[in-house]
Amino acid sequence: MKLLYLSFIFSLAMLQPRTGDPIEHTVTLLKQDNLPELYKTLAPNIDLGILEDENTYPAKQAETILQNFFAKNPPNAVSVVHKINSNPDMQYAIVIISTKNGPYRTSFTLKNNKGVYQLIELSIREEKPN
Repeated sequence: MKLLYLSFIFSLAMLQPRTGDPIEHTVTLLKQDNLPELYKTLAPNIDLGILEDENTYPAKQAETILQNFFAKNPPNAVSVVHKINSNPDMQYAIVIISTKNGPYRTSFTLKNNKGVYQLIELSIREEKPN
């Protein structure tokens, strides 16, 4: 019984750490193509921009849009270009997501909501060649 309880606690802890770098946590979820866990971090409403489409969506609708995008463009690699984490309540990052269809410049903002970082903004654009 104790082992089952510890396993349950460990599983909860893996959902989203309360300590550590929330940007790196999000990047790891993208690198691992762990979209179900990424969706758990969505705020109730999220500003979402995928290619040319931008709008504010409820989390469930944003999840569907992201599922469609990542079904066509599964991440091969993710690299951090820039991050701003000087404010503990708001975190921002720009990453490049490499896919078989090319690279995408992706930016996201995380907001601390009572110790849990929620994804409040996500933008995915084609990366322009240098």
